[in-house]
Amino acid sequence: MNNRLIEEKLNSLKKSKFRASFHLKEKDRLYIKEKGLDKIKIHAYDFIKKRLAPKEIENDGRQTPMRGHPVFIAQHATATCCRNCLYKWHKIQKDKALSSLEIDYIVTLIMLWIKKELNTEQHHNML
Repeated sequence: MNNRLIEEKLNSLKKSKFRASFHLKEKDRLYIKEKGLDKIKIHAYDFIKKRLAPKEIENDGRQTPMRGHPVFIAQHATATCCRNCLYKWHKIQKDKALSSLEIDYIVTLIMLWIKKELNTEQHHNML
């Protein structure tokens, strides 16, 4: 996984007013602190495999809630919330099941966004 490309993608997503509007709330931060990043990553893999990876998704475009779990927030921020956004932002084709490499890319992107969100809050608390 090329972290430089993922960083570039995150920087590109930040330029979207909609994507940049998503941030972790205090409840999300506490949940991450309680569960730990390793568990959050397991959740991310589980959500992506079940809700995004199949070739056909019954409710595509509506399968990712806007709140309720830090991964859901990260999916909207990183445009990994549905197959249309995956295609528009990441050029991942809609009409096929996601490969393990694509799933790894998506989870890496989500986790990096979450880590950046956590670091941003820590930085602001130190000021």
